[in-house]
Amino acid sequence: MSETPSTSFSMIHPSSSEGQVRSPRHLRITHPVVAKRISFYKSGDPQFGGVRVVVNPRSFKSFDALLDNLSGKVPLPFGVRNISTPRGRHSITRLEELEDGESYLCSHGRKVQPVDLDKARQRPRPWLSSRASSVQTQGRPVAAAAPGLLRAPRRLLVFRNGDPRTRCAVVLNRRVTQSFEAFLQHLTLVMQYPVAKLYATDGRKVPSLQAVILSSGAVVAAGREPFKPGNYDIQKYLLPARLPGISHRVHRKGNAKSESRKSGNWKVSIITSDLPNAGTSSQIYIVLYGQHRSSAPIYLYGTDGARFQDGHEDIFTIKVGDIGTVFKIRIGHTNSGCSPSWHCKKIQLQNMNSGEQFYIPVQRWLARDQEDGEICREFPLLNKGQPILPVTRYEVFVATGELWNAGTVANVYISIYGEKGDTGSRQLFRSKNSFNFLRGQTDAFFLEAVHLGDLYKIVIGHDGLGPGNGWFLDDVVVKDTTKNHDYAFFCHRWLDQGEDDGKIVRELYARTNSIFSASECHVQIFLGKLFYDDGRKHDTTETHGPLFIFSGKKLELQRKETWAAESWKFMKGNTLQFYNRLTGGFVRLHPDGTVDALGEKTDKYGLFDVIFNKGNICIFQSHEMRHLSLALDNDFVTGMPTGGASTELQVLYQPNRCALLQSAVIPGQMVIFDRHGKVADESSGGYANLSKEFVTFVKGVFLNSAVVLLATSVCQALCLQPDGTCTGAGNHSEKSYWKVHKISSGICMFESVKNARMYLRIKDGRCDGTGTGDIDCHFKIKNNLENASISLESTRSPGLFVGLQPDGRAKPVIYTKDENVCFYPQVIQFGRKNPMGMSPTPSQGEGKIHESQNQNVMSSEPEAGDLLPSSTAKEIRLSQSSETLLSEDEWKVIVLTGNTGTQANVTLWVYGDEGVTGPISLSKDNPEQLFLARQEDEFQVEIRRIGEIYKIRIGHDGTSGQPEWNLQRVTMQHMRSKKKLDFIANVCLSGIRADGDIVCELPVIKDGQPIFPLVRYHVDVYTGLLKQDKTESEVSLCLYGERGDSGLRLLRKSNMPIRFQRGQIDKFQVEAVSLGKLQKVLLHCEASDKSQYWYCDKVIVREPSTASEFVFICERWLPFMSQGIIHSEIELYLQEMQINHQPKIQEEANDGDWKVTVVTGELENAGTTATVSLYVYGEARCSGPIILGSGKHQLFSSNSADMFKINLKDIGEIYKIRIGHDNSGKDPRWYLEEVRLENLVTYELFCLTVDSWIAENENDGDTWKEVPIVRTNIAPLPVVVYEICIYTGTKSGAETESNVSVNLIGTRGDSGNRKLHQSKSNKTRFQRGQIDIFSIKAVSLGQLRKVLITHDSTGPGNGWFLKSVVVKSEEEDSSQEVLFPCNRWLDEYQDDGKTQLELLAENSHGEGRGTGQTTS
Repeated sequence: MSETPSTSFSMIHPSSSEGQVRSPRHLRITHPVVAKRISFYKSGDPQFGGVRVVVNPRSFKSFDALLDNLSGKVPLPFGVRNISTPRGRHSITRLEELEDGESYLCSHGRKVQPVDLDKARQRPRPWLSSRASSVQTQGRPVAAAAPGLLRAPRRLLVFRNGDPRTRCAVVLNRRVTQSFEAFLQHLTLVMQYPVAKLYATDGRKVPSLQAVILSSGAVVAAGREPFKPGNYDIQKYLLPARLPGISHRVHRKGNAKSESRKSGNWKVSIITSDLPNAGTSSQIYIVLYGQHRSSAPIYLYGTDGARFQDGHEDIFTIKVGDIGTVFKIRIGHTNSGCSPSWHCKKIQLQNMNSGEQFYIPVQRWLARDQEDGEICREFPLLNKGQPILPVTRYEVFVATGELWNAGTVANVYISIYGEKGDTGSRQLFRSKNSFNFLRGQTDAFFLEAVHLGDLYKIVIGHDGLGPGNGWFLDDVVVKDTTKNHDYAFFCHRWLDQGEDDGKIVRELYARTNSIFSASECHVQIFLGKLFYDDGRKHDTTETHGPLFIFSGKKLELQRKETWAAESWKFMKGNTLQFYNRLTGGFVRLHPDGTVDALGEKTDKYGLFDVIFNKGNICIFQSHEMRHLSLALDNDFVTGMPTGGASTELQVLYQPNRCALLQSAVIPGQMVIFDRHGKVADESSGGYANLSKEFVTFVKGVFLNSAVVLLATSVCQALCLQPDGTCTGAGNHSEKSYWKVHKISSGICMFESVKNARMYLRIKDGRCDGTGTGDIDCHFKIKNNLENASISLESTRSPGLFVGLQPDGRAKPVIYTKDENVCFYPQVIQFGRKNPMGMSPTPSQGEGKIHESQNQNVMSSEPEAGDLLPSSTAKEIRLSQSSETLLSEDEWKVIVLTGNTGTQANVTLWVYGDEGVTGPISLSKDNPEQLFLARQEDEFQVEIRRIGEIYKIRIGHDGTSGQPEWNLQRVTMQHMRSKKKLDFIANVCLSGIRADGDIVCELPVIKDGQPIFPLVRYHVDVYTGLLKQDKTESEVSLCLYGERGDSGLRLLRKSNMPIRFQRGQIDKFQVEAVSLGKLQKVLLHCEASDKSQYWYCDKVIVREPSTASEFVFICERWLPFMSQGIIHSEIELYLQEMQINHQPKIQEEANDGDWKVTVVTGELENAGTTATVSLYVYGEARCSGPIILGSGKHQLFSSNSADMFKINLKDIGEIYKIRIGHDNSGKDPRWYLEEVRLENLVTYELFCLTVDSWIAENENDGDTWKEVPIVRTNIAPLPVVVYEICIYTGTKSGAETESNVSVNLIGTRGDSGNRKLHQSKSNKTRFQRGQIDIFSIKAVSLGQLRKVLITHDSTGPGNGWFLKSVVVKSEEEDSSQEVLFPCNRWLDEYQDDGKTQLELLAENSHGEGRGTGQTTS
């Protein structure tokens, strides 16, 4: 057997078990069978491209078997139960009736809808297909992970046949996938060699474009030659099977030879079980662990057909380095292909150097759908029949933080490290909870591995996929069931690219005092409650899941965070109240000096002024009696004269936002009350009858013009987003500041400080920050005594409060005592009492409140010409109306109800040719008397600047006990001109009858005819074929056309019994006044949890009267995440418009535009905080420094690819680049893997491999790298090492401590400015009379002509006398040594005062050909 020398990759050599080709087990003689090739299409769906099936007696024993097979291929809600001829006239009931080459229709009932087969045969492009690819995300709801894996366009990794190191990434878009041949031509340009065939990484041929789309994410590009096996490691570049950001050991290339000498060969024999479906289509890898180190994952490939099939033995020869005595192996697969599940019977290892053999009985499934769902397992080697180490089942408890939006839907991976190796990267996917990693939840997982000994660290992270992928990890506890030890790993940080330091992988170390046996415990637990060692109760909520205490660090951190959030209350000048939850009263200081905790909130003796503040030590003086302050005298709470030492109290905050008041003089003496509100001490009774925790309130928080922060946690606050939505996951920053507008006692509005005239509001079932200052923005403030929080209740919709969903999004909710309606106000700037122009109290009527909006408090009157987005209906008695007071905007609306009335809330929209007004709420003070049967109701409304009215929309919200409303007529009359518009309705608006619509549109009638006709639009909503993409959530739709919109309509009545099921087409009807040509569709899906997320494939709208059809492609999940914000709505543009809306990087491509992709390596801490710059050199000129960006702004993170658009016009043919950074920031080190340049006009592509650290403390210490351009049939310029000898002069003071930089300039460009900081000859650089030798690497500069040398004038002795510079270099055919004389000062105070000089070459030595000149 031939051997291949070892490189940095582990090599494998497949062979058969006997050295010969395996023969079949049985020889059969079969007779020819007549096969029928038949196409099946879906009834009524011309968009379904059909499936081709070969029918013969061997493939289908019966007609029912064919039906069952088609049910899995044709998406019908109840499966395929009927097959008929194309026109639906004849049903097929037997296999014999099917004819070869014909087409048939499939349906789930007897009723068949014909389709145009010619149209159906025009298959959609593969990116319009929503079928899942062969790489499946297992073990968690697919709704969470699928968007990142399946959303088109896809990214494909292409390897060169036989050369895995030559690879490139290709994006499958419309341009390159017009046909399979076009795709091969594109790869020919990209790979820069002829591509004629494609193979899967395991050697199977990829024959079509559809096969490319459904591949595992990587293909091998070949010419006419056959497939060449190699280490095509797609897991390294695409798959999340390994922990993101975590890599195996990296060996320097310089060690390859010594590694090869120590390498040993191993023969690996793997026997697959003969159980049904035991074989696998996935790629198998193996890892060997020795006493010195572990091998890298070695992928086991075959060249003689499929490997690892039922009952087969596969033998490989692998070559690894010197890993020492092997004690365990890990074997697993990538879970790829159509049938990835695998049952392994046994493994045999033989050391081909020593002859030592090992036998490992496996007998386990490696499958997501079998046993424990693991696809990777570890096994110890046997010594005298006994395992060297036991196999341990580790229990891993992962606690997600309590912050809003702390949960994640991404795939989480963990690697556990101990003194005896590691577990490798394992996905945490099968928890005891229904959904993993929810906010405030502890998830328990089991992880099986060979025992690791004492654990010392874990690496945990996620892959960043899914609509909500950021994650706040609180802590991890790993339980070693073998030794009965628990290891605690404290985190309490974000793993989020948009939060904290932007990292999504963390390395956590076990704290030495956090390792304890399960029998040890530092807390007492009674009935699910948690108490500290001193008996204080930590929380009133019941514990969920296992409980672990982290040696006080976690508690101390929580106390510090809480104090940081609450310390503002104790600033000098604030007036406070202290509420005791045990007594239910406020602390009072009476005139006689006695103290109790029985006061009411309005008790004047319960107010205390902070008159002294130093850190957390305060003096609380009675607001009513200035001579007395709260004091602790000999462990007794009393009132004492202000200023005494006993009046100094220390405030200690607890995580539950309660304060302890302790004597600053005698620590340990606390302010304590018993349950009767009397002063007590700790010896007075049991802990249950005493309380020393107080909830602190500040007076005057919501005065007019105050600026407040509405905190949602100790480090988060309610924040207005750029799109107008609100989230409770904002930071404590100016973006979260709100200005208070006090309307009346206890009623306020909140205006964003950052975005003026944008108010918090609740309207139409939404809570956002797009209010204009009307009554929708008025909130009643409800104080919560138990935690000093407030809740905001809408005055327009009593009972609805501003609430938060688990992801932090604001939403109107019904009040509960849960924390999702609690906000903790923090005053940034106090307001003023009784401001001028303050609005009247509610008792003065809603009409006067409306009038006060014109005053300074509101200041929200729109400028002339602005359209009013909404209007509030006002009831004005007709007897009070006066003709002289009427404006051009006043209209009277008369609504006539038919035989069935309603008590629901009725809303009106009015459309004109210049704008729209609405929603207008038609309400009065006595709503129960409105819209009664056969009654006429009259309203007066204000409609501003909308032009000529052409339609109205009216409806109700269906909230009353009477769900139906019979609307007869709506009349509108202009109050001044008396112009009247009549809208005849005669409709029943009911959610349970007719089409289920509770809204109708009515056109203006002119000359007996409507201006625009009523159109009943047919809407087909296609739900995707992905797993779990169905939803039970409410879905709404709004159509937009040339003449306005239909309004958001709830899609109630479908043609299917259950709406929005997987692979289903739901048909709805939406009636609206003709919108003209449709332009876009808005979809809204408000999912209550992740299980209700919905994948919509597309929406097709038909207008029957004109036979027009409008297609709107969606192909994404709802809700979805964009820029860290979860959106419940998406706008879909008409398909022909979407095709023209390409990403800007392609749409705006001009001559000279290039796309630059910078790939940062996947090593730990490979990312940089520095600012990265790029130089591109062409034959005509250099581009100059192009600043790509800074790592401080989430660029150049570990295991990431950052794309930029640059213009390189007129620089000529590119021959090299230089990339580097300025060494700034906290961690400037950077591991750069690759740079790709793509011409956006010609699609010319260069893939430049770097694979090196760029850092001052790595390799040669250079912060710049030069890479030559590689072109077909043209040899690239070599990278040359230039040795630079710096001769410092002998004059007094010639030495310097400054940083010196040099730039070499030759006939082929320059080296760029390089810092000389690692002298090879001296420890201290640039000393008097010294020669310092440095080296830099640069693409060959040709003949050296001159040198630019400079220093930065830093250090106490910054002047420098330079004698000369000598530069030496060697290339394949020449060498040169060039002298650059100087004999000058580089000193601000010597010679000409310059610190930069240009030195010209004098002569050349040796074989150099530098002509040189002498400096003057």
